[in-house]
Amino acid sequence: MIVGRTKEKKLLHQLLHSPKAEFLAVYGRRRVGKTYLIHESCKDQGLYIEITGSNKSNKQQQLKNFHREFSVLCSSHSSAPKDWSEAFDRLLLFFQTIDKKKKIILFFDELPWLASPKSGFLSALDYFWNRHFSRMENVFVIICGSAASWMIQKVINDKGGLYGRLSAEIRLLPFSLSEVEEFLLANHISMNKKSIIELYMVLGGVAKYWTHVIKGLSPAQIINQNCFTPQGPLFLEFSRLYQSLFDNPEKHINVVKALAKKRHGLTQIQLLEAVALPYGGSSSLLLAELEASGFICSSSQFGNEKKEKKFRLIDEYSYFYLSWIEKYKSQILQNADPHFFQKIQPSSSWATWAGYTFENICLKHMENIKKALGISAVSTIEYHWSSLEKGGAEIDLLIDRADNCINLCEIKFCKNEFEITASYAKELARKKEQFLKKTKSQKNIFITLITPYGAKKNSHYLEIIDQELTMENLF
Repeated sequence: MIVGRTKEKKLLHQLLHSPKAEFLAVYGRRRVGKTYLIHESCKDQGLYIEITGSNKSNKQQQLKNFHREFSVLCSSHSSAPKDWSEAFDRLLLFFQTIDKKKKIILFFDELPWLASPKSGFLSALDYFWNRHFSRMENVFVIICGSAASWMIQKVINDKGGLYGRLSAEIRLLPFSLSEVEEFLLANHISMNKKSIIELYMVLGGVAKYWTHVIKGLSPAQIINQNCFTPQGPLFLEFSRLYQSLFDNPEKHINVVKALAKKRHGLTQIQLLEAVALPYGGSSSLLLAELEASGFICSSSQFGNEKKEKKFRLIDEYSYFYLSWIEKYKSQILQNADPHFFQKIQPSSSWATWAGYTFENICLKHMENIKKALGISAVSTIEYHWSSLEKGGAEIDLLIDRADNCINLCEIKFCKNEFEITASYAKELARKKEQFLKKTKSQKNIFITLITPYGAKKNSHYLEIIDQELTMENLF
């Protein structure tokens, strides 16, 4: 069963039933469910051929792997092809023997590993698609890769032979909260929304990570088992993840580590200085690679006339690993405490970390927030805003709306119903005053509170809060 992915399933159905040749590119970070989506959607729709690239294997080994898969379909060749042109030629000759009424799905998975430098794969694909496959009405070619930036540069935005050849592209994003809830229910796991959010803070929406959730365990038990034991599947996932996506991942990891230390991010100049990288094309490409892969995001700063971008870390697992697992790795290896996480979770540093991570989750679910505010049709830009001068203020999330309004969102992650005290109401009023003073905005300002369980409707709440959202609105 394919959970969620409504738009993607609809597009795949259209391409599978198209009366002409189709060419689809799929990309997204590792373990997000790309291969599963394609395999489950296409496996019973005709002749399905899946060729998967092997990490750090040379061309000869990749061709041997191709030969092994192709031999299952056609045993007329006793040896592997000498190059990719010969491999595609074999596919072409075989396709010509298939009934034209039968759909042929040719799926190349982990394309960046297949199309390594000097492999000749892309030039062969280019030639055979343009010269032959594109004229065969029953052929559907799918290429897929986890190295999102590579896929965008080498295929989607390619200016060579593949330019303009794609029928469609799918950027497969991690699950949303509602899709995670659906995934758990499909696996007969019942979990309330607060628990799902607590796990989402660690696992994000990465489908593979959610397969490690065991029925009947609390979020703390699940996190401890997966992240704080030497045999836990996420204990050593961090380095494996970056090594599988980038050829020389050390600089990418350094950037992510620098952003993990700054809750609300760094400007590009600040970030490059922090990791000792030069300001220029190679560094911009590195940041683009991390952003395309979904590890970081960039945004403008409200009121910044220089239009200077600010980068922040948004990958939940990376932030959790760098904040907690890496910090205690030696201790975990020496003594695998089955209750390790339960002991550190009550700390104040955990509460601070959870608060920031909840902010990130809210940012990723802006469409749900806009729907709850009744502004789905309104064009908006989202920012984090701060005034660093003495007596300044900081706004967790600012929603700048095209209908002449601004939502100043206060985001609080708490265990129970939130209570606004007199001092906190005074602080919110000060933040609003500072924002208006600093930005000189003439728009209507609404103070919006986002918490898991809402807030008590005392006099301070009624005085200062204009709108309130709860975790229900994020699902």
